[in-house]
Amino acid sequence: MRFLAVCGAALLAVHAAGAAVKHRFNGFTLTEHPDAAKRDLSQKYVTWDDKSLFINGERIMIFSGEVHPYRIPVPTLYIDIFQKIKALGFNTVSFYVDWALLEGKPGEYRADGVFALEPFFEAAAEAGIYLLARPGPYINAEVSGGGFPGWLQRVDGILRSSDKPYLEATDNYIAHVAATIAKYQITNGGPIILYQPENEYSGSSGNVTFPDPVYMQYVLDQARNAGIVVPFISNDASASGHNAPGTGEGSVNIYGHDSYPLGFDCANPSTWPAGNLPTNFRTLHLEQSPTTPYSIVEFQAGAFDPWGGPGFAKCAALVNHEFERVFYKNDFSFGVAILNLYMTFGGTNWGNLGYANGYTSYDYGSPLTESRNLTREKYSELKLLGNFAKASPGYLLATPGNLTTSGYADTSDITVTPLLGSNNTGSFFVVRHSDYTSQASTSYMLKVPTSAGSLTIPQLGGSLSLNGRDSKIHVVDYDVSGTNILYSTAEVFTWKKFSDGKVLVLYGGADEHHELAITTKSNVTVVEGKASAISSKQTGKSLVIGWDVSSTRQIIKVGDLQIHLLGIDRNSAYNYWVPQVGKDSTSTEFSTQAAVASSIIVKAGYLVRTAYVKGNGLYLTADFNATTPIEVFGAPATTRNLYINGEKTSHTVAKNGAWTTEVEYSAPKISLPSLKGLSWKYLDTLPEIQSSYDDSLWIAADLSETKNTFRSLTTPTSLYSSDYGFHTGYLIYRGRFVATGDETTFTVDTQGGTAFGSSIWLNDTFLGSFTGLFIYADYNQTVTLPKLKSGKEYVFTVVVDNLGLDEDWTVGSELMKAPRGILNYDLAGHDASDISWKLTGNLGGEDYQDKTRGPLNEGGLYAERQGYHQPQPPSQKWKSASPLDGLSKPGIGFYSAEFELDLPTGWDVPLFFNFANSTTPDAYRAQLYVNGYQYGKYVSNIGPQTSFPVPQGILNYQGTNWIALSVWAQNEGGAKVEGLELSYETPVLTALKGVKSVDQPKYKARKGAY
Repeated sequence: MRFLAVCGAALLAVHAAGAAVKHRFNGFTLTEHPDAAKRDLSQKYVTWDDKSLFINGERIMIFSGEVHPYRIPVPTLYIDIFQKIKALGFNTVSFYVDWALLEGKPGEYRADGVFALEPFFEAAAEAGIYLLARPGPYINAEVSGGGFPGWLQRVDGILRSSDKPYLEATDNYIAHVAATIAKYQITNGGPIILYQPENEYSGSSGNVTFPDPVYMQYVLDQARNAGIVVPFISNDASASGHNAPGTGEGSVNIYGHDSYPLGFDCANPSTWPAGNLPTNFRTLHLEQSPTTPYSIVEFQAGAFDPWGGPGFAKCAALVNHEFERVFYKNDFSFGVAILNLYMTFGGTNWGNLGYANGYTSYDYGSPLTESRNLTREKYSELKLLGNFAKASPGYLLATPGNLTTSGYADTSDITVTPLLGSNNTGSFFVVRHSDYTSQASTSYMLKVPTSAGSLTIPQLGGSLSLNGRDSKIHVVDYDVSGTNILYSTAEVFTWKKFSDGKVLVLYGGADEHHELAITTKSNVTVVEGKASAISSKQTGKSLVIGWDVSSTRQIIKVGDLQIHLLGIDRNSAYNYWVPQVGKDSTSTEFSTQAAVASSIIVKAGYLVRTAYVKGNGLYLTADFNATTPIEVFGAPATTRNLYINGEKTSHTVAKNGAWTTEVEYSAPKISLPSLKGLSWKYLDTLPEIQSSYDDSLWIAADLSETKNTFRSLTTPTSLYSSDYGFHTGYLIYRGRFVATGDETTFTVDTQGGTAFGSSIWLNDTFLGSFTGLFIYADYNQTVTLPKLKSGKEYVFTVVVDNLGLDEDWTVGSELMKAPRGILNYDLAGHDASDISWKLTGNLGGEDYQDKTRGPLNEGGLYAERQGYHQPQPPSQKWKSASPLDGLSKPGIGFYSAEFELDLPTGWDVPLFFNFANSTTPDAYRAQLYVNGYQYGKYVSNIGPQTSFPVPQGILNYQGTNWIALSVWAQNEGGAKVEGLELSYETPVLTALKGVKSVDQPKYKARKGAY
């Protein structure tokens, strides 16, 4: 019964007339006959065949970008990201949900405020973006525990297995999150079209049943029981065919895999290792899942960067616009029909949500930067491919062939992969260097089958050229609304049919020669440019046109087809946008066919978001970072006036038919406060080392057995933090013993994850620190003790920086359970049981105090436990001192200050908190809090991050802001923040409106705080 709704949905789909289509749903096979075209499509459903998905009966390529809502905790900014992805030509966004943020305490599911999913879904619907839901429970994603809450360390069962304790632990989360997702499925009028149960269920350590069909079926049933009816899709990290349709119990509806061909070493971004370009994906697909659309659910769009890494700028350079040209077009050569790029917007690991090997930024080198800027060339390059895919429905019907270095190109230096279709649907030839790493420029001729016979092109003389780290898609028998493009060596950006004719936009690389053939008897008319730059010849039934990519744009007309031959190089195409024209400012059509039919072409600059008609006006919403000439092609015939961002704009009609105008840009004066000059207040936030400190309210570390099945105890009682409910942020231990006077050394093995640090005090005497190295997840440190007095009680204080729990998609290895805290210790001359321990982390542990900012935002520092990092702490009587003066000895200080911002409205101004960093900094660790949200973990001696963007909505752009810093000096001489200032990037004149500050609860005395 659980498949009834899905199967019923399949019966309502409409496909191309004439052929029966088979659909397979977990063992059910449905055959749909041509008369399906007569069926009622008033409801929205998703079906598929072996070529692609059908949504509302429309065959569609899913071109998707990965976005994680929890990494941008400002719901009113979701629409900004969706519109920027829509402008790429994409139609879908894939998203994870982080279980650890929603069920910080077992049985208590909270998904409200900044963690609510509904605003994300509603913004997607407003933008006209479909969604692929990936709620886990395991997500990997470089988040703490791979998305697993820390309390799973206490589950007596193998994670991601059919062990009953683990399955039961997931029930509450999946029941809630899947039910929320179900409400926003396409069958309920929402944007969610696919659901991925589990993630990267792809390999095992060998000591468990794998793949486990019982486990996978349980996961599928959980979702169906919660109301999920859309198809299930998988994401197999090993591309091994696990749980593909037809594999029996636990199989999904559509098989998909991931691929990160350049890996994650960003240190040498210009190096592309030989042999890393996938070439066998088509073959694997036909072996593993030939009845479903070829799906890559994660394909590399950037790279994560570890502590001590080279930084995300180099990751963006590794996976740059050249990578996109070669690797994404290679994916097209396999006939990919569902392609999701990870990440398209990365965001921020705010509030300790990241895993141990990553730092605060999750920029990922993505097309959209962490500050939501569109300044990377890879964004613009991606827009060329996204719009081509949207304008080329015939691609999905073409059959990929084998890659070849002969038969198509006249040189073995060029590899061609054909996607052959009929004369009605067209064919596509993906061309690249045989050595995909080559940076040479190679000349070639191409022999292709066409409706006019086999042709060797170019026909009018000369040759084609492929520059290094480039790839092209040459089209043959390409339909432009009834006009047959017999072939084009220049690449298609888009085409549109307007009331007064058609427009085709082509582009090429610098200094390239290109040729275009059109099945027509018409001649060429030069509309813009030099007639001498264009050659043409009637050959058979076709008009062949040749040109060199020049310094200026050429516009020619052949019959009712206007053709833009973009000049300079492909970069000139970056300024073109294809917004869909809606009926009003909020209505957006999901349908790709409707989008193609109703879109206009706009040549502008930084970003064109939307277009709509109101009365006789054409309204554009757009962003600008410079004075920008505007050209609008295809303004609806009913419109007379042009409005940009709500303002009526005078325009003229050019000879080429475009409406033309210009938007002036004058950067506003941005005045930011000097953080150095703020009235900072200081509080010692390590009072635990003082003799007067009372730890009577602390939790006693008295468990004689651990519930952690990953690592057995080597201490008399457990000192694993998660055994006591502490899973995030700084951990503090106090160990009390009575001295004999013979103690000489103390050894302690602490673990906090890669790049963690720790410090040790005996009473108020500093003994030493492990300042961290990014290669160590734990460290065994021995310190020398001063002469102790026999019979006197002493207290060790140990501070451990927990940088997040490990992730591991390998089933059975259980790395997520690797404990945090103290693994072992030894006090010379004593039994281990002579020390009695207490510990603390965030106040309340799993009964965390700040429900607004979530279960991971706070750690165990005294100031955090009190809530002093929140706005308006009771700092009136605190000492006046600045973090730039710092600490003169080891310890942890806490600093708080307020400042005002008054940024101009109508401008998107990315702001950054920048730490100065010398070549030999003092070893210290800082946590940055902005209005109570932890938005930066800075480690001076490891790095690499020194600049921390904080979005509007966390920062109050027109109002009061509170900033707090904890500064942990780890060496004898103390430490200071070498410099801390606010900075901004180029202000963007924006159409984005309604950015609201999220809830920022102020300080309130906490009951039971110690």
